[in-house]
Amino acid sequence: MSPAAELIHRRRWWTLAVLSLSLLVIGLDNTILNVALPSLRTDLNATSSQLQWIADSYMLVFAGILLTAGSLGDRFGRRRALVLGLVIFGAGSLASAFAGSATELIATRGLMGLGAAFIMPSTLSILTNVFPAGERAKAIGIWAAVSALGIAIGPVTGGWLLAHFWWGSVFLVNVPFVVATLVAARRLVPESRDPESPRLDGVGAGLSLVGLITLVWAVIEAPNRGWTSSHVLVAFAASAVLLTAFAVWELRTRYPMLDVRMFRNRRFSAASASVGLVFFALMGTIFFLTQYIQSVLGYTPLQAGVRIIPVAGGMILGAGLSTKLTRRFGTKVMVAAGLGTVSAALFLLAHAQVDSGYGLVAAVLAIMGLGMGFAMAPATDSVMGSLPLEKASVGSAMNDTTRMVGGALGVAVLGSLLSSGYRSHLPASAGDAARDSLGGALYVAGPHSALADTARHAFVSGMGTAALAAGAIALAGALLALVFLPAREHSVVVELAPPATVDEALAA
Repeated sequence: MSPAAELIHRRRWWTLAVLSLSLLVIGLDNTILNVALPSLRTDLNATSSQLQWIADSYMLVFAGILLTAGSLGDRFGRRRALVLGLVIFGAGSLASAFAGSATELIATRGLMGLGAAFIMPSTLSILTNVFPAGERAKAIGIWAAVSALGIAIGPVTGGWLLAHFWWGSVFLVNVPFVVATLVAARRLVPESRDPESPRLDGVGAGLSLVGLITLVWAVIEAPNRGWTSSHVLVAFAASAVLLTAFAVWELRTRYPMLDVRMFRNRRFSAASASVGLVFFALMGTIFFLTQYIQSVLGYTPLQAGVRIIPVAGGMILGAGLSTKLTRRFGTKVMVAAGLGTVSAALFLLAHAQVDSGYGLVAAVLAIMGLGMGFAMAPATDSVMGSLPLEKASVGSAMNDTTRMVGGALGVAVLGSLLSSGYRSHLPASAGDAARDSLGGALYVAGPHSALADTARHAFVSGMGTAALAAGAIALAGALLALVFLPAREHSVVVELAPPATVDEALAA
């Protein structure tokens, strides 16, 4: 091992700390905004549609650009991509904090999504290149645990900030994290890239960008416009055509951005599907549980944020245990067991009632988090381990795209089931505002009225249907893992990084 490579090896855990801090910022931003939406409605005079797009513009740009950002990272350098992403994300956070209108905030949130699209695949691809195969699963387990921590503490942080400052503080809090990470990254994160430096695949980048953005837009808009509306159907059809054209182009071009032949690898495909299903269940369940905790059980936004923490505790514990358990039982068993545990938690949640109390919710969140921790770390390790190191950024971007699209589908599909079940249990005489949402019913009729009581029971009924559907999908994912994932991963010997690239990083 060269002196440069040995230095990188010694610093690998510090490198992981920097990457984890980068990931924590993104995880926080995914959930911290939710508690600020009521303040944004008042202070920026935002409509319901604008509030939705303040949240969704970030996801739309993030998911749409991930593959292209990953490809650029492989070509021009993963540390460079990380630094560029942090700068853009920090600038977007600062602009969002002082946005003067809802339209301006939608645009600045999209800028944050652009930065996040460069950050997230860089963290996992750098990790994959820095850690040897024997330690990679443990490092990915820590990476997954930090991701869970960010998702869970976001609502708590947001609630505390709103209690002491104005709504812009939920964006401004990102800036010191970004600055600290930029300073640490310069010294502790090595540079790496694809040594072949293939030509840029402009056609592939364009097709994937437009195809993914169209797909995510259709998923986001389907619950509001209706799954069978002409706009949504056209968008789904267009995304299918564009993504098919992307796959055909990638098979024919000499320098593909994404070698779609890797989907023939059962390890890669089944693991990617498992990651998507984990986030389908997580984001969809968090979406309706936060409403249940606040509007049915009666907790404040800050109290509700604190009560989401058990899912993070379960994920951190599960991700920590997954490395040892995977060595003993194999990837197939751990991913299937994890998704099976998630399924069991969701089936338990389907029995929740208006007067069930928080104890049932806490148990469900802890069990679900444990299952997600069991499944996510080995599934992610399978995705990254099935690709050559020089393609780490594209592989990471594919993993992250699966997470984002899975999460968006979870919110859209389970949200639609919840809304349909809710409306079916309310009388037509309740009025449009009450039938639109439980929050509308509480606002119109008051929290202690007969209509509010009926609306709460209707919401819980719809939530039970959504939980059953989510549990069935998670169970199907467990069966998928049992059938298609290999029982054991074959270990391979890898170099930490090309020597020339390491020297460049140290000289920088």
